[in-house]
Amino acid sequence: MSNSIELKIDNKVATITLNRPEVFNSFNREMALSLQRILDDCEANDDVRAIVLTGNGKAFCAGQDLKEVTNPELNPGFKKILEEHYNPIITRLRAIHKPIIGAINGVAAGAGANIALACDIVVAHEKVSFIQAFSLIGLVPDSAGTFFLPRIIGFQKAQALAMLGDKISAEEAEKMGMIYKLIPLDNFEEDVNKLAIKLANMPTKALGLIKELFNKSMTNTLEDQLALESKLQIEAASSNDYAEGVAAFIEKRKPNFKGN
Repeated sequence: MSNSIELKIDNKVATITLNRPEVFNSFNREMALSLQRILDDCEANDDVRAIVLTGNGKAFCAGQDLKEVTNPELNPGFKKILEEHYNPIITRLRAIHKPIIGAINGVAAGAGANIALACDIVVAHEKVSFIQAFSLIGLVPDSAGTFFLPRIIGFQKAQALAMLGDKISAEEAEKMGMIYKLIPLDNFEEDVNKLAIKLANMPTKALGLIKELFNKSMTNTLEDQLALESKLQIEAASSNDYAEGVAAFIEKRKPNFKGN
C-alpha cells in the first residue's frame, strides 16, 4: 500500500484518504497511480459497497504538485499527467458501479476541486473552499472541470469561476448546487460515516444503474435516455434486491439488500 493513500474498509464502506498533508494532498505521479489501483481494488472487492474519498490534514486536495512539474528530473510532462494521472482517475470515479461520496475536508483546488465534482455525492463542512485555480497560473481547467461544472451550476457561472479563479466557500457551493450538502464541522466525520453506511446498505445494484443513467444523460438525446431507462429498469427489476425490496414492503419489515 502506498504511504500517499490510506485505505480503510469497515461496515462495507471503503474510506480512501489522500495522505500527503505536508503538500495539501497535491498529486504527484506515485499518488495518482496509487489512487487508480485502489479504486480498481474497491470496485473488484465484493465486501465494498460504498466508497468515501477524503483527505488528511487541512486540505482535501490542492491539485497538481507543482514541485514535481518544475523539477526537470521528476516532471512527467502535462501530456502524461493528464492522460495517465487525472483522466483515468475521473473515468474510474464515474465508471465504478458503487456510490462514491466526496467528503471534502478542506480546500479543494485545481484538479482537486474537479475530482471532488466527479464524485456521486459531495459533502463539505463550513471551513471548506473550492477554487478553479488554473487560470491564476496561466493554465486551463482539466480533470473534467469544463464538463461537470457548467452542467452542475450553469454555463455563465462556471465560465466565470474558471476565468477569475474565485474562491467559493462551502456555503456558497451548497447554494449554487455545486455540492449536495454542507455538514457542520463538529459532526463531519460521524455524519459522513452514517451517509456511507446508509448507501452501503441500500440496493447498490440499483444505485450503480442510476449512476450509469446519469452518466449517459450528459450526452444522450431524450429518446436515447428513455430507451436506456427502459433497458436498465428491466435489469433492475430482475435483481434480487428488487425482489427483497418488494417482499420487505409487503411484509412490513426492514429490507436486507445484498447488492445483486
